[in-house]
Amino acid sequence: MAESEARFDPFKDYGSVEAKVYSSPHKYVQKKGLIKDFGTFLKGLEAEKAGIIGEKFLLDIHGEAIVSSLKDKAGVDARMLNFGGESSWQEVTNIVEDVKKDSIDFLVGFGGGKTIDTAKAAGYKLRIPVVIAPTLASNDAPCSALSVIYSAEGEFEEYFFFPDNPYIVLVDTAVVGTAPERFVVSGMGDAMATYYEADACNRAPHGRNMVGGRPTMCGLAIGVLCKDVLYEYGPQAAKDAAKKEVTDAVEKIIECNTLLSGLGFESGGLGAAHAIHNGMTITPKTHHAIHGEKVAFALVAQLVMEDNREEALRVSKFNKEVGLPYKLSELHLEASDTETLELIAKRSLEPGESIYNMPFTVTPQMVVDGMIGADELGISLD
Repeated sequence: MAESEARFDPFKDYGSVEAKVYSSPHKYVQKKGLIKDFGTFLKGLEAEKAGIIGEKFLLDIHGEAIVSSLKDKAGVDARMLNFGGESSWQEVTNIVEDVKKDSIDFLVGFGGGKTIDTAKAAGYKLRIPVVIAPTLASNDAPCSALSVIYSAEGEFEEYFFFPDNPYIVLVDTAVVGTAPERFVVSGMGDAMATYYEADACNRAPHGRNMVGGRPTMCGLAIGVLCKDVLYEYGPQAAKDAAKKEVTDAVEKIIECNTLLSGLGFESGGLGAAHAIHNGMTITPKTHHAIHGEKVAFALVAQLVMEDNREEALRVSKFNKEVGLPYKLSELHLEASDTETLELIAKRSLEPGESIYNMPFTVTPQMVVDGMIGADELGISLD
């Protein structure tokens, strides 16, 4: 991103007024077979042409159905734009330059979290609306007014914020619910952190949510519901997703991973779990693990840091039951490799990280001890 470009910063723009802030998309729609009805919900844009961003294999399967729906039900022509695979500034620039060649009125981000984050960032730079259509329930990116930006090598670089959330989020559960089980389960790891991080942020007098304000009661209540749905339906949803069955449990977990977690983390706030995740991205050892898998283990580390053994054990047991990492070894890390753990801890404490939303001062050693303690807890379950 060009250094000279003015950028929106909710922590500076909103934080100085000590406001409670809640943020959400204009609309959220979830339904099995929704792709054929996408256009029905986009008439309000009064647009003529859309750009559909997605990985080639997904556009090969679903692209024509989306194009037909936009044309038949909203009178919108559409062009498909291939996503290169990483939500980096270079990829955003590639999309922006491609779109500038055409008269495109809005973007559709069709894919996983990195496709979605790229679409949101490109839409912001182009100053055009963004529609999000996730194909995975692996993360809470679809509803939020921010993008997670990585380097071309997959190392976390920054959160990039926007003044507004996506225009609408359209979730076809026939697509999302039949993706590989790993992605539904990973989304549970990301979603489970929603309540615990928001709770920590709320207890910290200085805590700020991801839109620069104090947590709202609504954001905190959504976090509680998110946690309760996961504990009640998560294990069954993992079994059903493995059989590619879009059951009631799977539908509930898709909504939990996508809507509840998305609204809850943004308006409730993040804590140590996501900061430790970001720290983990600096080592290639963890690059095999996807976002929610790293967050799942990092959440247990956060709870150990809080000396909340009861909840740490509860989350660790949940992780093991649904198939999320509950030991360092599953992330290709070792408790004896203090050098790597110290690097992760140092990165998690960089300025601006969400770890400063914790209701106590965090040191690098506390993060290392939290990860080792989480590992010991997980080993005790074997």
